[in-house]
Amino acid sequence: MPHDALGPLMFAAVFLLIFVGYPVAFTLAGVSLVFAGLGLLAGHFGAEYLALFPERVFGVMSNQVLLAVPYFILMGTMLERSRLAEDLLRTIGLLFGPLRGGLALAVVFVGTLLAAATGVVGASVVAMGMISLPIMLRYGYDPRLCTGVICASGTLGQIIPPSVVLVVLGDQLAVSVGDLFLGAMVPGLVLAGLFAVWVAYVAWRHPERAPAIPLAERAAVPHLGREVLKVMVPPLVLVLVVLGSIFLGIASPTYAGALGALGATLLALVNRRLDREAVRGALASTLRITAMVMFLLIGSTLFTLVFRGLHGDLWIEELLTNLPGGRVGLIVVANLAVFALGFFIDFFEIAFIVLPMLLPAAKALGIEGTELVWFGVMLAMNLQTSFLTPPFGFALFYLRGVTPPSIPTSTIYRGAVPFIALQLVALSLVIAWPGLVTALL
Repeated sequence: MPHDALGPLMFAAVFLLIFVGYPVAFTLAGVSLVFAGLGLLAGHFGAEYLALFPERVFGVMSNQVLLAVPYFILMGTMLERSRLAEDLLRTIGLLFGPLRGGLALAVVFVGTLLAAATGVVGASVVAMGMISLPIMLRYGYDPRLCTGVICASGTLGQIIPPSVVLVVLGDQLAVSVGDLFLGAMVPGLVLAGLFAVWVAYVAWRHPERAPAIPLAERAAVPHLGREVLKVMVPPLVLVLVVLGSIFLGIASPTYAGALGALGATLLALVNRRLDREAVRGALASTLRITAMVMFLLIGSTLFTLVFRGLHGDLWIEELLTNLPGGRVGLIVVANLAVFALGFFIDFFEIAFIVLPMLLPAAKALGIEGTELVWFGVMLAMNLQTSFLTPPFGFALFYLRGVTPPSIPTSTIYRGAVPFIALQLVALSLVIAWPGLVTALL
């Protein structure tokens, strides 16, 4: 076998095994061990090179930036246990209900607020699916619109700060997580606005697909304005404290995440919903997701080490920097690759496998500083589509689990299609106008 063929062959082997269905973390580690042996036999590197791996793993485990991941996950799961989404959807739904499409608009609004308060897609989609879907169906909403708006609004937590995706991207791209949070704020709100505009258009164009709630039902709830303030103020204060401390430079994302987790716990306590079961469930969810992230990161660390030892990074960099169009070619290929991979694998897996390969080429083509922040937000916007693209979109799976059997899976998939298109529109806006990202930096 030619010496220089090991890198491309390793790259192909990893993706082949992933698409066959093997767990990504163990695929990365297993393939890396096999090709490490081949590299040693071929004399490509010595055993002392592989001795760098424990140091890399220790560096991962002591990374203060990644410590923000479990804190933000705990913040989101604790808010889920406090049934924040239930309270918000009930009151905001009544507030918007008299409008045509009002319930769907309420889902978008609550999804945006939950995104800023939790950032956990599974919690948002399941909560909104269990609470709002039966109500929307009861009032005659089109099932495709119901399922599509719930899935799409639930994914906003991946682009609106504080987002676990942005924390991971900040680590992989070696840029400030606070800058990524600032840069993603406007694009995230633009995306939420596009969702709301689409719902309003559907309600205007096809009134029978999104009817209004009778005014009598709204009038039956006294002091609605007071109830709205009661359920909105606590999460808004929590969001302002967490994000404000980051944006003003008072706290790092890690410390802000710890503050958010504490605030969410206190919020559950004040609402008298903090019991042993809630704490156990929140900690179990946090442990499960964090363990998955860490195993992926350790596997990708070994993969990157061996891949670079085989000069695969130089092969990828040369391939990407020699594309027609230079930077434009890189941006097109990177977005096409991330979008295509989103149909089959999780966003964490894409971030840990693809980003280390894109970064050297991006820097070689002069993407540095604030442009690198823009590059990260662009990829985050693209990664968000992986939650909606069938057949493996996680938001679709989450909603399927709480959807009545009368609604087929094909309806959920068809309902997601317009919102995937809207996400691509938002992605195009971020690419065409980098100022959407850099304006607040």
